[in-house]
Amino acid sequence: MIPLLFCTLLAASLPAAAQSRTIAVDLAAVEGPLPGNFNLVVGAGRANEGLRADWQQQLAQIRKDAGFRYLRMHGLLSDDMGVYRIDARGREQYNFQYVDALYDYLLSIGIKPFVELGFMPSAMASGTKTLFWWRANVTPPRDYARWERLVKALTQHWTERYGQAEVATWYFEVWNEPNLEGFWTGTKADYFRLYDHAARAIKSVSPAYRVGGPATAGAAWVPEMLAHAERNEVPLDFISTHSYGVNQGYLDEFGTTGTVLSKDDAAVSADVLKNRQEMAAVGKSALPLHYTEWSSSYTPADPTHDSYHQAAYILHKLKQVGSAAQSMSYWVFTDIFEEAGPRFEAFHGGFGLMNTQGIRKPAYFAYQFLNRLGSTALKNADGQSIGAKDGDNAQLLLWDYTRTLPDGVNNQQYFIKDLPARAKGDVQVAWQGLRPGSYRLDLSRVGYRQNDAYTAYIDMGSPAQLSRAQVATLNGLATGQPAERRQVRVGSDGRFSLALPLRENDVYLVEMTRTD
Repeated sequence: MIPLLFCTLLAASLPAAAQSRTIAVDLAAVEGPLPGNFNLVVGAGRANEGLRADWQQQLAQIRKDAGFRYLRMHGLLSDDMGVYRIDARGREQYNFQYVDALYDYLLSIGIKPFVELGFMPSAMASGTKTLFWWRANVTPPRDYARWERLVKALTQHWTERYGQAEVATWYFEVWNEPNLEGFWTGTKADYFRLYDHAARAIKSVSPAYRVGGPATAGAAWVPEMLAHAERNEVPLDFISTHSYGVNQGYLDEFGTTGTVLSKDDAAVSADVLKNRQEMAAVGKSALPLHYTEWSSSYTPADPTHDSYHQAAYILHKLKQVGSAAQSMSYWVFTDIFEEAGPRFEAFHGGFGLMNTQGIRKPAYFAYQFLNRLGSTALKNADGQSIGAKDGDNAQLLLWDYTRTLPDGVNNQQYFIKDLPARAKGDVQVAWQGLRPGSYRLDLSRVGYRQNDAYTAYIDMGSPAQLSRAQVATLNGLATGQPAERRQVRVGSDGRFSLALPLRENDVYLVEMTRTD
């Protein structure tokens, strides 16, 4: 969020033993515009899921609350989107009707596509290897010229349908995680060839269109991508890659081997800074860097995603990253996500900020609260808070991130329990520079049993299926509305203070809105 010097990364967290904490914010001490990288992009599972009514309803809700502006998803070219076939005479045929229905909807609610070009249509593929329940073909094309023609035809179609000025605001990313064998059966050289043909196709429609990669897992291949583009004079408008905050459980779709939240306080954020250093080393500091996937864990069966701990985790990582990345795309916005097939449990550790029924998880409110900050960031020495203002109105978002996972226990064993948060003492909030007068003070909170539908779900006995009444109950406990609202008066000295009780992994949003 607020820009941080790279060398201060490890100073961003409050020591766990601290029992008192003061956050001093001066409205006259302006840092600059509040970075918008936190809600530029958000992820979704696959394109075909975007044709569902409940998926669309959830996206519209989170667009309203969190302000996400772009959406990235897998499977745009997979068979269930019906984009490509070879007819009985051997002729190529394109069909973009499903894509049109999806993109028309996105644009209708103010969300632009962050296009991910993948996976391979089976009629074009060189092999039969697939990934996921929905059978994403992960093999290179039999004929790269056919791949290039498809990408060009689709790009031209979008240009005719939406206009060049609109499409020029989109991003085009080639493939997903080609450095993992499960996602790409070709070599690194094969990926670069795939990228080159796609980039040439896109730029042939308009040189203004933005294309990038390598969309790798684990922040990999960035130096190689930069060198390839430079050596071969290939267009490269941005770098994209991914990072997750666990140490084990690779592609563990059902959580059967167990994932472990990293002990490294710089998990995720250190990858971002490493990539920035790699880019700077070859004179590419100005090139945009997009993290098109990130989260605490890379498995859609990790209860960290559902737990109240996740809200503070998200804020902690975004603050550490600062403005080093142009976007940090959380993976994903909804548990309507079928890589491992339809899930049989209402809460199963899914990636989403919302569960299948649209119940908002604690993580949801991290983004909602960020979106309620003003447009101007204020200077702030505290490592786990963000001060902002909008005119005479002031906001402070603060949190405590504490890793509580015991040694020898994995996420799937620990985060499925009722986990009361330990007290961390009070936090003293001290504002100065406020304009004297009356204000409405709104205090919103996320944490243990505060906008915490998952703990309430555990109280219910963690039922696999939820009744309508249970859904209504859980929705009623997770609204994001202020827990407290009152009128306060700021005197002629422009100061205002309050004390807040703080527990492990609590999040507070304090809003001061002038009323006279």
